[in-house]
Amino acid sequence: MSKRWYVVHTYSGYENRVKSDLEHRIETMGMQDRIFNIEIPVERVTEIKEGGKRETKDSKIFPGYVLVRMEMDDDAWTCVRNTPGVTGFLGANGKPAPLSRDEYNKMMRKSAKGGAPKRTSVAIEVGTAVKVISGPLADFDGKVSEVNAESGKVKVTLLIFGRETPVELSFDQITVIG
Repeated sequence: MSKRWYVVHTYSGYENRVKSDLEHRIETMGMQDRIFNIEIPVERVTEIKEGGKRETKDSKIFPGYVLVRMEMDDDAWTCVRNTPGVTGFLGANGKPAPLSRDEYNKMMRKSAKGGAPKRTSVAIEVGTAVKVISGPLADFDGKVSEVNAESGKVKVTLLIFGRETPVELSFDQITVIG
């Protein structure tokens, strides 16, 4: 038999618990020779809060799913399937379907360069009223007209000398008003 990756469906929010419980079951049931790895696909997300404060955390790419590398047989299937929080395997006609190497790589977001890509999440939307807190335009108020999370920049329309003027600022140069 060969070692293949399988997708296990869990209750959403219980992925870490299922991984921990399954690791414990593998050890107590002596399944180390048939169940090898357990992965939860995550990506690093940098959230930008008020005042440009950055918070980086792991975010699950596929909530409710865990990947298990195993040699599929009745005992290994039973060990995984009867783990608390597991609702079943992904597959067709009731049979677990192994992932191809490409599918596994896509799920784990592995690129040719290696590592998981980073994403930026912003609590700032178009139309949000903001105040510039640093730089030559400090203390000006304006409205966000464009958000570019990838570059960490926003376009803000400021009222300068009685005219609306669009300026590009980084997230750490503004704070949300209100």
